[in-house]
Amino acid sequence: MELRQLRYFVTVAEELHFGRAAERLHIAQPAVSQQVQRLERELKVQLLERSPRKVSLTEAGIRFLPGARAVLAAADQARASVAELAGERATVFRIGTVSGLGERLDAVLDGFAERAPQVRVELVAVPVQERMRQVADGRLDVAFVRSPAPGESPELDFLPAWEDPLVVALPARHALVEQEAVRIADLAALPLRMTERRNHPALVDLVLSACQRAGFEPTPAPAAGNLQDTLAAVGTGIPMWTVIYASNARLVHNSRVAFRPFAEPGMSLPIGLAVRADAVSPQLNLLVELIHDKDRLSQR
Repeated sequence: MELRQLRYFVTVAEELHFGRAAERLHIAQPAVSQQVQRLERELKVQLLERSPRKVSLTEAGIRFLPGARAVLAAADQARASVAELAGERATVFRIGTVSGLGERLDAVLDGFAERAPQVRVELVAVPVQERMRQVADGRLDVAFVRSPAPGESPELDFLPAWEDPLVVALPARHALVEQEAVRIADLAALPLRMTERRNHPALVDLVLSACQRAGFEPTPAPAAGNLQDTLAAVGTGIPMWTVIYASNARLVHNSRVAFRPFAEPGMSLPIGLAVRADAVSPQLNLLVELIHDKDRLSQR
């Protein structure tokens, strides 16, 4: 049983919504769901009742919640007492995040907990322009950025992290699910459900450009506020499609939704780390090492 799992469970119990809990924790929703499921497997009880529209506490969850809160409070108190005794505060490393980091962000947090427990990692979720401003003025130590444009912020450097592939999400009973990979042109007759461009401009631009190259303008379905609601809508079986990062898709457990890779190349977005040009720190070095640690990711 990990403190992180308890914190995720308590947050979901307070919000009664995985999407809102994920936003509050600055963690991708599938990662929150996965860690709560691991906690339930370890305890051998179901703590939460889940449905596409509702999350509620089971009897076991109601009984477990006060104890989980007490453990978290005790852990916080223990940290504070040690910091006070040592006469110094823990090093704070502030990371700007973006949705869709999935298991990679989990691996980073686990790595810091294991190798630099004295460092308190704070995750900050703000729009990309504000993210870069906060890195430039020192409020953030580093930030994840999709499709970084180095010339846009000359005071920042952008370190390459990885390519994040996209997959298509379809109703599980749709005929296209029978294919090992889906051609974008085959999706022309289906409405596309995506977030608004202002939320993820690089993602929306990539998908719409791919559709245009395939010879069609997608019919928009109503935009959703978060990934959980989008997948719930796809899972109703009404013909539609959306896209999701493959790292997140691996953590989704929804029998009503199926994920397939795109047949076309290029359906991925680069992830970079925005840092100040003069940035040097052990924490930054560790972060770069962790995001390139393929062995750690393969064990998740």
